Amino acid sequence: MKTTLSLMTLLAAGVSHAAGFQIDTQSARATGLGNAATAWLEDSSAIYSNAANILGVKTLDITVGDTGILPSLKFTPTGGTTQGQKLTLSPPPHVFAVFRPFEKLAFGVGAYTPYGARSHWEEDFVGRFRGQESNLAAYYINPTVAYQLHDSVRVGAGVDVVRSTVEIRRALNFLESEGSIHLGGGAWGVGFNAGLQAELLPGELTLGVHYRSSVAVTFEGKADFQNIPVEFQQRMSDQRVSADVTFPATLAIGLAFYPVERLTMALDAQVTYWSSFEELAITFPDTPQLNNPLAKSWSTKIKYHLGAEYAVTPQLQARAGLVADLSPSPSDTLTPDLPDADRYKVAIGAGYTTTAGLRADVGYQFVFLADTESTAPGIDGTYSGSAHVLGVTLGYAL
Repeated sequence: MKTTLSLMTLLAAGVSHAAGFQIDTQSARATGLGNAATAWLEDSSAIYSNAANILGVKTLDITVGDTGILPSLKFTPTGGTTQGQKLTLSPPPHVFAVFRPFEKLAFGVGAYTPYGARSHWEEDFVGRFRGQESNLAAYYINPTVAYQLHDSVRVGAGVDVVRSTVEIRRALNFLESEGSIHLGGGAWGVGFNAGLQAELLPGELTLGVHYRSSVAVTFEGKADFQNIPVEFQQRMSDQRVSADVTFPATLAIGLAFYPVERLTMALDAQVTYWSSFEELAITFPDTPQLNNPLAKSWSTKIKYHLGAEYAVTPQLQARAGLVADLSPSPSDTLTPDLPDADRYKVAIGAGYTTTAGLRADVGYQFVFLADTESTAPGIDGTYSGSAHVLGVTLGYAL
């Protein structure tokens, strides 16, 4: 086999989490509601769910919290034995603050992680030459302003300053031995968001619309090759790498109903424009022979959220929700470097507020990962599993 052909074959699998998974559990209150928050959630975490809604803050509102995500993903190759990932806990934190100095004007800032994924397959994983371990995170800093246009109409907008990091490791097959490649890099990007909240029927029906733009970033980093046979070492040496990635735009439309006293019900539909993720292209500027863009061809998907909150007492709230979230990856490009499956979520939660303005919220989601078939050449099979999501948020309102 010619050396050039061997190099292309070794690197043809793809190595990055790229666009990764969307993380929409940016407050424990929203987590317990199944994230049905676009039309009505009016504490400082609305910076994430709908910028217009921060006008629901009376004077000052601060929330700080964390979300633990514990996934259990399995892959069963066609005709083979099921293998899984090592358990890895991902704890994306969130911090929001809103100040409303005037009746019709509010300002806020939030820091959170709306995109991220962590994957660590077992060492002897059958697909380790496609993907062994990866970690992607996109950290958003989001200054926001909202204005009351009319008694029943609010608008809001913000700037998204994004810092993203990625780390990837996978095995390389040299037939008689195995090597590995370890890549790491970071990038900055900028986007925007805008929202609207309108009372369609005062006290009965509220509409919310929120758009968050895509953010294009270019990762710059280094590749570390290990255990490389002598005949490949000239080209597979430690060197620079780069990759262009676009985090997708989202559009959420929500309705909130108030059927009886103390009960709020909400329904959201969120479009995530995953179609911006057309290919995975890792570039080696010093060794162009290693470049090999891979088609991903993800498709735009609509995610549905249904949630409810009931005020048991003025201080205690109970919550529940349901979510349907389908995988954007076509079966022929679904590989271990970006494992995924159709997701269905059941949520519960509770909140308690003291007379001093302090509050604590907890939210839990069980995520069922339905059997999702992959027909990717050389690594066809079925992905499945489950995940536990637990969020805790502390807040203060003045």
